[in-house]
Amino acid sequence: MTNQTIAFVLGTRPEIIKCAPVIRECDRRNVPYEIIHTGQHYSDELDRVFFEQLQLPVPECNLEIGSGTHGKQTGEMIVEIEKALTDGDPDVLLVQGDTNSVLAGGIAASKLSEVAVGHIEAGLRSYDRNMPEETNRRVVDHVSDYLFAPTDDAQQNLLEEDIPKARIEVTGNTIVDAVRQNVGIAREQSDILEQLNLDSEFALLTAHRAENVDTKDRFTALLEGVSQVSKECGFDVVYPIHPRAEKRMNEFDIEVPSEVHLIEPLDFLDFLLLEDQATIVLTDSGGVQEETCILQTPCVTLRDNTERPETVAVGANRVVGVQPDQIRNGVTKMLEEPTDWKNPFGDGTAAEQIVSTVINDER
Repeated sequence: MTNQTIAFVLGTRPEIIKCAPVIRECDRRNVPYEIIHTGQHYSDELDRVFFEQLQLPVPECNLEIGSGTHGKQTGEMIVEIEKALTDGDPDVLLVQGDTNSVLAGGIAASKLSEVAVGHIEAGLRSYDRNMPEETNRRVVDHVSDYLFAPTDDAQQNLLEEDIPKARIEVTGNTIVDAVRQNVGIAREQSDILEQLNLDSEFALLTAHRAENVDTKDRFTALLEGVSQVSKECGFDVVYPIHPRAEKRMNEFDIEVPSEVHLIEPLDFLDFLLLEDQATIVLTDSGGVQEETCILQTPCVTLRDNTERPETVAVGANRVVGVQPDQIRNGVTKMLEEPTDWKNPFGDGTAAEQIVSTVINDER
């Protein structure tokens, strides 16, 4: 088939960022597509900024699902995505990552025999079944017709689960495309360093995952560890706080250490510049692990595991958990390491490979 029409289902800012290069490639090749936005991240204003900054068209379909329990949110998405796919009649649905939007899109499309499913960033595994993201990515991989694995390790994970090799293509990760396309723009256009008076070394913190912020003791330990890093290393910590984390912080009445400076969530270019210029990044985000690896910025992961082991293997990342002494020691060791590691996520042509596969496939 060479006249494929594509639908994208996305619902969070990381998905917007990582799908952007693929959408741009569709534009470049005049491949017809539509964007279905689930509204899983329910800050409409910030989402609009992301689309504007990345020069993407406004989604034709915004489901505005918003928050809720996993079952309620995913169920509502499945119903509405099925309607959108039936109305739009695409040949292929592309989803990216491991969110509830991805799960809902994969399930809805897999039930429609005329719509193939393509999973961008397939094959990632944390082997932690307590993480909802692990369930999401596993299920979507097994209902997908196209599995776009970012690395050889990801492909091997899929093969070990008996997914036919004919469905798998190792493309690299679209985040390489996105970072390379936008970091220069961020350096030229963003004034976030001046806004925050960051003229010397600083650490960047992100923490939002349920396993970290939904438990008071774990969230408190994480913040205490970051505070100790600041005191020992002598630099401030900037924390663009996620709405989920802020809500839990207020519920638990957690006192934020004075060394940790809370700021509002940032748009993509501002955040990308902070990642680029930070002395070190502390995070529980999988995407941030990738971005810092590409930017040659040292990273310490505040989790007990990672589905991005390639970042650890090349020396760009350490997985340390959330106990204060583990965080402090991890940062100290990471800052002693060289930053000339090789990017393991491809050459920045993932979007081109993904679109070529979809529009040229003869299946």
